[in-house]
Amino acid sequence: MIRRLLVAGLALFALSSQAADWPELELTGEYPIEGMRGGNLSGLAVCQGALWGVSDRDDDRIYRMDRQGPVWQAQALTFAAPPVPESGLPWGLRSRNWAASFLRGGVLDFEGITCDQAGSFYLVSETHVGVLQVPREGAPTWLRIDPQMVRQARASGMLLRFNALFEGLTINPAGDRLWLAGERERRGLVSVHRQQSVWTCGRSCVLLSEAGTETPPAQTGRTRPVARDFADLTLYEGKLFTLERNAFRICRRHADTGEVEHCWSYAAEAMTDARRYDQPFGLAEALVIDAEGAWVGLDNNGATRADGESRPLVWKFAAPKGGWSAKP
Repeated sequence: MIRRLLVAGLALFALSSQAADWPELELTGEYPIEGMRGGNLSGLAVCQGALWGVSDRDDDRIYRMDRQGPVWQAQALTFAAPPVPESGLPWGLRSRNWAASFLRGGVLDFEGITCDQAGSFYLVSETHVGVLQVPREGAPTWLRIDPQMVRQARASGMLLRFNALFEGLTINPAGDRLWLAGERERRGLVSVHRQQSVWTCGRSCVLLSEAGTETPPAQTGRTRPVARDFADLTLYEGKLFTLERNAFRICRRHADTGEVEHCWSYAAEAMTDARRYDQPFGLAEALVIDAEGAWVGLDNNGATRADGESRPLVWKFAAPKGGWSAKP
């Protein structure tokens, strides 16, 4: 545990000291999306060669993106989720989640989507800290995850605050290791392994747990520090990539420790005059990494930006020179 805390501390120091030096990604495309019933794009994944999305306002569907033309059309794949298993969260947190669902819609509050090589989708429910598997054939089921996962995450300081629970997930191609991202205060990374029908912690579920605040990039014009956060998580070539919404960056991390290896900023492209939203925080919530670059989805919560655009958006950034695995 001492070694893990030391590694996390050194990573935080490196992240803070180098923040001004992260290279900027180049925006190569911007795509408004039509056809998402609930709007609020909260996750992206490439599955079987197609780009899929999920909304935190829709409990019964995911969306395949028809990427023909400058405006994408979202095509719904519907399903019926079974009753949610016991989450292990305390009554006070569960009751706030229940009450919020009536105000905003989306009882399950799906905040991320991923898939394995067999074609099964996995959706993370923030309100219930559970993972729903939607197979190519057959009925959806909730993964049986060892209750120790939630206990360990809460003991490390994660999953303590309303609307700050699991915000993203990713799975390996074989479908037997899953990673989850705790959003903020504290943010962190959790991993579970499939042992027959149960997903277990092994030695420990918690890879990373860190607190603290950070001043947003200079391009935002904001000087008030905000909480470090994770908005989504994806796996590419054996590395984890985290979307860090309030810092306007993407970071590559070690899959076994969560230690940061390198980051790239997208603040310059996101904060042009035309793309600004009148919001005190970042709105990026969805991430996919591939050989060509990064797909970043915005959950604008219905807000309109400076140029009048109010639809969900996906940005495409070119891969950095030398690729995502290049050493800094």
